[in-house]
Amino acid sequence: MAGKYFIKTFGCQMNVNDSEKMAGLLEGMGYKKAESPEEADIVIVNTCSVRAKPDNKAYSFIGNLKKLKRENPNLLVAVAGCVPQKEKEQILRFPHVDLVFGTFNFMKLPSLIERAREGKVVEILHSKIPEEDRVPLIDPSLENPYVAYVTVQRGCNRFCTYCIVPFTRGRERSVKPELVVEEVKRLANRGVKEVHLLGQNVDFYRHGKTGLAELLHMVSEVPGIERVRFTTSHPAGFSEEIARAIRDIPKVCPYVHLPPQSGSNRILERMNRGYTREEYIEKVKMLKEIVPEVALSGDFIVGFPGETEEDFEDTLSLVEECGFDQGFVFEYSPRPFTKAATFPDDVPKEVKNRRLTELQELIKKQALEKNKERLGRVEEVLIEGYSPKGTELYGRTLDNKPVAVEGSEELIGKTVKVEITQVSPFFLKGKPLQKE
Repeated sequence: MAGKYFIKTFGCQMNVNDSEKMAGLLEGMGYKKAESPEEADIVIVNTCSVRAKPDNKAYSFIGNLKKLKRENPNLLVAVAGCVPQKEKEQILRFPHVDLVFGTFNFMKLPSLIERAREGKVVEILHSKIPEEDRVPLIDPSLENPYVAYVTVQRGCNRFCTYCIVPFTRGRERSVKPELVVEEVKRLANRGVKEVHLLGQNVDFYRHGKTGLAELLHMVSEVPGIERVRFTTSHPAGFSEEIARAIRDIPKVCPYVHLPPQSGSNRILERMNRGYTREEYIEKVKMLKEIVPEVALSGDFIVGFPGETEEDFEDTLSLVEECGFDQGFVFEYSPRPFTKAATFPDDVPKEVKNRRLTELQELIKKQALEKNKERLGRVEEVLIEGYSPKGTELYGRTLDNKPVAVEGSEELIGKTVKVEITQVSPFFLKGKPLQKE
């Protein structure tokens, strides 16, 4: 009994990729995509528990579905992802939830729905983590027909003291390179121009003798693929070999997301990050020497337990020395099951707020200075569609800068030379060059 589905996704690009694959499975069952939960026959909430904010948003969204379930008793409500992986009992307290499954089980969605339609609450969370080689290829339903995510590595062995990923996603395991290439070929045959290789710590990708650098070469050889990106890098795993792959493979984009989290050696040790401030800076220097045009982004946590003003100043000075094109700054929030949750959360909220704002302003200043250098420059932009406001076209440069572009619908899906006419810290505007 097919109908319409709606998937609400919280969290990272890997969750987006999982949601697109769930959508592909549902469409294979005959379901059509709904534009809102109100018109859906099945609603799936794909959750993230890395930080408190998306966790809380997911619970709020799940709670709001109670009214829809009361109005439509045949509505199937499912909760997936990381949150039920750690808090199954809390999810099951919602009487309107019919199906609960974890991060390892989305490929079983068709059979799970059939069981849930029989009228009993279905939960599947603790099955064995699958060997990635045995996960079947699933054709996703793509939000963007020209840009697609491909998960190549799941799980984490690092056990940073603040992070819940090893508990919700399991230990590191990498997808067989031949399966990655096969998935990319299938995406290219559908018209995809750009692929993002995803991993919790993608630099640690390793299957047999194949590492990330070799995988980048293999994926770049797929006809039809114009651009290849990868994320998220871990400073302890990023290597000269990977940097040289960025330099030497024309299709690999000069953009690296390399999260330092902190610039203080004392805090990095408390976080169990596995590198020092000096080692991080050396990695960035090495990267920029090999790939001078590279754009660098990173994640930062402010207000980690025990962080002093001196520790925070160390983070500011690291940002000054490395130079970032973009940064994502988060206030520390304790996560269950992590070691840091046992540390006293001793940085006042107002101090966290101030540090977050100060760091964001520094990164914003750096980004604007870098973007000002682009005025009048011609950039290659893959036009992905219309901007959120719907009045201009939207795309990204090779080094991942978002660009609003003047032009007509016929440019969508094409790589266009664009002259940059306006800049802001994190966004560019431009006009396509006239065809000769």
